[in-house]
Amino acid sequence: MVLRTPRIPLLGSLACLIGLALTGVLAYLVPVAQKRDSATLYGFTELNRPRVTPLLDGFAHLADPRPYALIGLLLIGVALVRRRYRIAAVVLGLIVVTGSTTQTLKPLLAAPRYDEWLGTGQIAAASWPSGHATAAMTLALCAVLVAPARARPTVATLGAIFAISVSYSILALGWHFPSDVFGGFLVAMTWTLAAVAGLVWLEQKRPSKVREQPLLRGGRAEALGPIALGSAGAAVVTVVALARPQEVARYAAEHASFVVGAGGIAALAVVLVVSLARGVRTA
Repeated sequence: MVLRTPRIPLLGSLACLIGLALTGVLAYLVPVAQKRDSATLYGFTELNRPRVTPLLDGFAHLADPRPYALIGLLLIGVALVRRRYRIAAVVLGLIVVTGSTTQTLKPLLAAPRYDEWLGTGQIAAASWPSGHATAAMTLALCAVLVAPARARPTVATLGAIFAISVSYSILALGWHFPSDVFGGFLVAMTWTLAAVAGLVWLEQKRPSKVREQPLLRGGRAEALGPIALGSAGAAVVTVVALARPQEVARYAAEHASFVVGAGGIAALAVVLVVSLARGVRTA
């Protein structure tokens, strides 16, 4: 690994843990934040239409326990084929521990967050952090760890898109508040960086027999993922805006919290996945 000391990923893990705690405080104890959280969710649910509900449902269920386990096993298999046995063990551990953490925190911190506009479809009290968001981000981060160096920018791009798609879908379907998604992302990254720190420490104590080659010189390949992801996102936004400019402008003006919240979720997903891809730059 490029990292020479476990200190950096440990500090990153601590920062994510602090962010996780702060997100929980904002979600449950700060009225202003709760109001913005609800307004952002309203903007997402307004995008749900009968013709797109099946698509949203399909994306959301990609992070259900069964596909989560199947994709996780596939990633472990790739690591084993590449003789990255330590990474295979880490992926298995992350799949278990991130989900367990989320499922422990949800009932432990359960508290109702009632919103009149939700009517009979209130969000469950035990909803923070989101299990689906945790699962989606865990798979994205594990894919980055497993991927060969040359494929890592592409894998990071696809992983971020996957996590964002699942998260947007569960919000549009009204399963979670946006703060639940932020919490799920941070649970996944907290444990992933802690695991990376463990890998670095172990590599120092007992170097792996499998020699790893650095990524491409000059790091040009590292920029391809963020560039591709940013370009794809910009292209989608541009196409939608050009197709219905007045409707898009009106919707954005009427749902400012949604615009900020959706952008924040996408930005966090990209930052987490890309930062891991840049930190782990071996073959």
